[in-house]
Amino acid sequence: MCKTGPEAILELEHMGLPFSRLDDGRIYQRPFGGQSKNFGGEQAARTAAAADRTGHALLHTLYQQNLKNHTTIFSEWYALDLVKNQDGAVVGCTALCIETGEVVYFKARATVLATGGAGRIYQSTTNAHINTGDGVGMAIRAGVPVQDMEMWQFHLDRYCRCGRTGHRRVPW
Repeated sequence: MCKTGPEAILELEHMGLPFSRLDDGRIYQRPFGGQSKNFGGEQAARTAAAADRTGHALLHTLYQQNLKNHTTIFSEWYALDLVKNQDGAVVGCTALCIETGEVVYFKARATVLATGGAGRIYQSTTNAHINTGDGVGMAIRAGVPVQDMEMWQFHLDRYCRCGRTGHRRVPW
């Protein structure tokens, strides 16, 4: 990611992502959770930011690209399992239409699992409610190798459960 990061940032900028700029014209970069120099040293400013709404800006930029390219979007569908051919290659997936209950096979030349992690395994998390690990489960059931399974997104500024008195802020 470090090698291709700058190229990806320029690509996103050309798509229209409104990165914040410094007075000298460079893209504003800020520290973000867990980014340090020399394995725990001072914070490293590596995150290219669009004010404090980078995720929102990224979401809208990518959505606009999908509209521009006439991408067919299947809203309210839930991927169930990867489908493999007799040679063991993934050739698509089965999915459930939440509205009708219909299960459909989606044939694909390439399949990308962009399902998020499994942050909902924690009682207190900043992860979206849909981050339940289903994509990881699909990969494992299909025999697709997974890696870095310990790398869930986790923000230390969440609350923790402390006995019967309720929640308190973690003092980090």
